[in-house]
Amino acid sequence: MSAPPDLFDRRLRGLRRDRAARLGPELFLHERAFAECLDRLADVPRRFASALLIGIPDPAWVTRLYAFADAVETLDPGALFAAAAGGAHAQEDDHDFGIARFDLVVAVGTLDTVNRLGPALQAIRRAMRRDSPFIGVAAGGDSLAALRRAMLAADRLTGAVAARTHPRIEPSALAGLLAAAGFVMPVVDVDRVTLRYASLAALVRDLRAMGASNMLSQRAPPRGRAWAALAGAAFAADGVDGRTEERVDLLHFLGWTPHD
Repeated sequence: MSAPPDLFDRRLRGLRRDRAARLGPELFLHERAFAECLDRLADVPRRFASALLIGIPDPAWVTRLYAFADAVETLDPGALFAAAAGGAHAQEDDHDFGIARFDLVVAVGTLDTVNRLGPALQAIRRAMRRDSPFIGVAAGGDSLAALRRAMLAADRLTGAVAARTHPRIEPSALAGLLAAAGFVMPVVDVDRVTLRYASLAALVRDLRAMGASNMLSQRAPPRGRAWAALAGAAFAADGVDGRTEERVDLLHFLGWTPHD
């Protein structure tokens, strides 16, 4: 049987992150996610010998992780983020992480756009030593509902409904994937972040600066200014007092490699 086609465009995935790096990345959600990971690591009563950090939009994260680990390696699907952190530039489902190299892996903000997430998680688990934590954050759940409603409204008015947003992983599905990859005691909980935007254009600017805009392999073609105006009007109509609420669900996860 042939492999299914990639859901996400691998080249574009890296280019989206490179564009964010050139723009000056918008870090408020990334930082919220990473800081919470560090808070949770502070509850683990041990120091780690060798850590891997996947997703590195801020090279200062490496220094902060050294508070918990003696050595830190990094990996990012964006070439510019990887280079700024002195790390590996690779796709998580197409990278040799090695065998039993790390006793801590932290992954922030990239796993929701991995094409073959199951095999990627298995490769990460093989790279970890026994009784080691894998902790991180991925966007999922009901993220960007207002954006999705606005684009669907514009599509319906122009008679061309198409896939324009990424599929969203549910917390239960992520926990199942962690278990299937060999992690024990997987836990996933949701940090629901509410944002308020004066316009759809402002939201789109933030998504681009986060490296989170559309990277689907089968992308709908641009619809032009008329479509954008309709989507913007639908987004504004969803608001109150000139601001529209948008939500991002950050899925915090933790799993452990088996004791033996």
